[in-house]
Amino acid sequence: MRASHGGDATADGNLPLEPDRFVGRSAELTELARALDASRLVTVTGPGGVGKSRLAARAAARAAPPDGVWRVELAPVRDPELVDFAVVEALGLTDHTTRLPREALLAHLAGRQLLLVLDGFEHLVEVCAPLVAELVGRVPGLRVLAVGRRPLELAGERVVALAPLGEGEATELLAERAAQQGVVLGEEDADVRELCRRLDGIPLAVELAAGRLRALSPGELLARFDDRFRLLAGGRRDALPRHQTLRTAIGWSHELCTPEERLLWARLSVFAGRFDLEAAEYVCGGEGLPSDGVLDVLSELLAQSVVVRELTATGVRYRMLDTIRAYGADWLEATGDAARLRRRHRDWYLGLATWCELDWFSPRQGEVAARVEAELPNLRGALEYCLTEPDETHLGQYLAGSLWFYWAGCGRLSEGRHWLEQAVQLDSDNDQSRLKALWVLGYVAILQGDTVPALAALQECREEADQAANPTAVAYAEHRTGCLALVTDDMPRAETLLRSALDRYQQIGELNSNVLMGQVELAMARAFQGDLADAVKLCEDVRRVCEDHGERWTRSYALYVLAYVAWSEGRLPLARDLLADCLGSAHGFRDLLGSVLAVELLALVTAAEGDAAEAALLQGAAGGMWPSVGLPLFGSAYYNAPHELCEAMARERLGDGPYEERVREGARLGREAAVARALGPRQALDAVPVPRGPVRPAPMGVDMRKPAASPTRKGGETAG
Repeated sequence: MRASHGGDATADGNLPLEPDRFVGRSAELTELARALDASRLVTVTGPGGVGKSRLAARAAARAAPPDGVWRVELAPVRDPELVDFAVVEALGLTDHTTRLPREALLAHLAGRQLLLVLDGFEHLVEVCAPLVAELVGRVPGLRVLAVGRRPLELAGERVVALAPLGEGEATELLAERAAQQGVVLGEEDADVRELCRRLDGIPLAVELAAGRLRALSPGELLARFDDRFRLLAGGRRDALPRHQTLRTAIGWSHELCTPEERLLWARLSVFAGRFDLEAAEYVCGGEGLPSDGVLDVLSELLAQSVVVRELTATGVRYRMLDTIRAYGADWLEATGDAARLRRRHRDWYLGLATWCELDWFSPRQGEVAARVEAELPNLRGALEYCLTEPDETHLGQYLAGSLWFYWAGCGRLSEGRHWLEQAVQLDSDNDQSRLKALWVLGYVAILQGDTVPALAALQECREEADQAANPTAVAYAEHRTGCLALVTDDMPRAETLLRSALDRYQQIGELNSNVLMGQVELAMARAFQGDLADAVKLCEDVRRVCEDHGERWTRSYALYVLAYVAWSEGRLPLARDLLADCLGSAHGFRDLLGSVLAVELLALVTAAEGDAAEAALLQGAAGGMWPSVGLPLFGSAYYNAPHELCEAMARERLGDGPYEERVREGARLGREAAVARALGPRQALDAVPVPRGPVRPAPMGVDMRKPAASPTRKGGETAG
């Protein structure tokens, strides 16, 4: 889900929208635009398939709030607890803290002016209504355009009820969609007009009829439709006629399908959101539908508008229209095959997560991150299935743990912790899966700055790993405990634990991004203790291995440590180049921790180069990012010492007032603007002397030449 100005929005039933092919609805569009001007909460309501999402997308395309239009697709979300996560995801937020997603949303939206489109909320209205009420009540610059089959029933809500198309618009839509398939219709043709009347002008029903026009004439369609109308009206006797008509149209289209098409239609309903051909072939193939025949049958469903094809950043993907998916799910349950299909769906996404975890340590890291992002709705579905089925618990623990790289490296800590905490609370007959979930939970909690739960999870992991004689889990538990010591300023303990963990990794032949991150963390501990040469040696080794394997995420943290050393030794151009490389990679992975650390150190390099004003601005930009990470610089005296030195240098050159104004200016930058500013071209000014050797933590009144002790504080982790 991404920022949208209408071009990538979808119609009700999730049909793709091309703005220049928007048929009819000019009066409704005007009404909706006026409603948005008059009210901060507008809800477009109407029956399924009537075109609510398409109209909302068109109206959103015309809106121009300063901070953009953001669309949240809620139809694939089944668990009410994931609604806030879905909104966070849609807004592109990365939050490393222990704040609830709602708190992160409110903090992000404060002071912004934007339009939030909540599409397909009706099955989650009990959760969405209070969410919208709180957001609208506490964020004056926010407008919400909700799209669903019923109102939210909130104070101040303005409802725009969307009726079906008029006869003329319906025939125009049918003719336009038929023309896309090379079929020319006369809009005045009696059969065409009668068919549209029978379809009650519901756009989705018209789309389905158009999908049949390659094979049947309007008259032949009408005859078949008439034969089945009474039979397929179905549903409750008190259902609205338009709801009955939509179900009739879907059922009629279903009746016209071949047995193989009906079978695939039902089986595809197990997917949440988008899917690719390989997934469809694996999950839906077999028992009446050979895997190598899925493509041909899928092509027919595409031609009939039952399935939509989309070209995305991860390649060609497909999705079922939401109303049609629900119809297929009913048929799947009726066949008695639903449980088997859900297991196959789970198996595919378990396999995908396993492959992605292995491929994370490769040149395909960027592709892996994009793939998991695209598959998140289906991965959620697999996690939910595993963690609610009694015999599947160990698979849920395995899946939640295998996605560690996504939770930790791609800014999904809150959601990762949600699944991991559920997973470890359940009994399992597989110690290895539970142990992995425990150490990953500890890692995520460290990154969120939540040290007490982190230590508890890691201690439990270590104790159970010792009992189970599991050397891999022992190594990971020890590694992450060392990481916790690092960010709480216990450098001797950090070094001891990290060296021991690295030895264990070597003994069991473990080599991946986690292992190399342990070496980076050891290098940071050595640098903080004054051994810059050892830190460089460790990180150059990491850099070499990463470049051999095409690994970029851990490499970015090695570059950070090398930049710290280069700055300490007065090699400012080298430090800047290393940090630019580091920041580019971290930001590309949505790794907010790596990004903000790089910006902090770039501020110090900039101050050392003589540009105090720009250094202060970068400190302000970093300060604006830290609330989404946790306690600034982990509350660590060691990490904070360069920040304090930068501030002292900038204040001395600028004076207190100008320094603070520049910091405020930087804090107003968004994350994208802050990163762009930090990476922008620079002109060297008169450099000022910089320390030679490591910067030691220096609380007020303490000699900068001596390391300072600091109390253990909550903090994050240097390892992304």
